[in-house]
Amino acid sequence: MSSKDCLFCRILAGEIPADIIYESDTAIAFRDINPQASTHVLIIPRKHIATINALDESDAQQVGELFLAAKQVASQEGVAERGYRVVMNCNAGAGQTVFHLHLHLLGGRDLSWPPG
Repeated sequence: MSSKDCLFCRILAGEIPADIIYESDTAIAFRDINPQASTHVLIIPRKHIATINALDESDAQQVGELFLAAKQVASQEGVAERGYRVVMNCNAGAGQTVFHLHLHLLGGRDLSWPPG
């Protein structure tokens, strides 16, 4: 999929509305439209990267910044102290439905283990 056809790239471009709650030079975070917990936020890089498998060494800082954004969002959303989960799916068999790298931040309820 090209970035012009990517749902998340279209959100980044302002073509599709989203409830954006965090922005930096490298990432944005917005509420999931189909939340699986009372707090369910998607954190995406501004750079289009389809999957974890498409990462290369030059993306290491970008991925690190996604996790720093998750830390910030968890604090902002009031779930940092109680606990939250951060998930990144890779490919359809693992549940990835939008092929633009993203973290799911889930919190606000007890999360069991194992997931799925």
